[in-house]
Amino acid sequence: MARGGMEARAQTQVKTPVVGKHVYGELYGVDEKLLQDEGRLRQIVIEAAHIANMHLVEVNSWRFKGGDKEGVSVIALVLESHIAIHTWPTYKFATVDVYTCGEHSDPMSAFRYIVSQLSPKRFTVNYSDRSYK
Repeated sequence: MARGGMEARAQTQVKTPVVGKHVYGELYGVDEKLLQDEGRLRQIVIEAAHIANMHLVEVNSWRFKGGDKEGVSVIALVLESHIAIHTWPTYKFATVDVYTCGEHSDPMSAFRYIVSQLSPKRFTVNYSDRSYK
């Protein structure tokens, strides 16, 4: 009888929903030298994570060489998900992706900070609610 009572209680508990917030966009007209500066891009991503109340786990970056496909990718693994910047200096172009799971982080503030540091001539921003519903 005790077992049946526990099962009944477990079935009536409401599960905490998965909260997913995804902010991403494209940056145009960014300084080519900045888009090639792997160290500075890493620093920007780390600062963005802190501003957005994310918990940094690890940051990796890669510099790619090869004509018009040259660029830098920086990816931060955060406890809440990730932040990524990919650059194409030849085109003065970058993409930014900030995804968080949880209610306490603010991916839009991370995105805005990255934009403020890269100073594009123009940019797009998109938001997707990726929560479990």
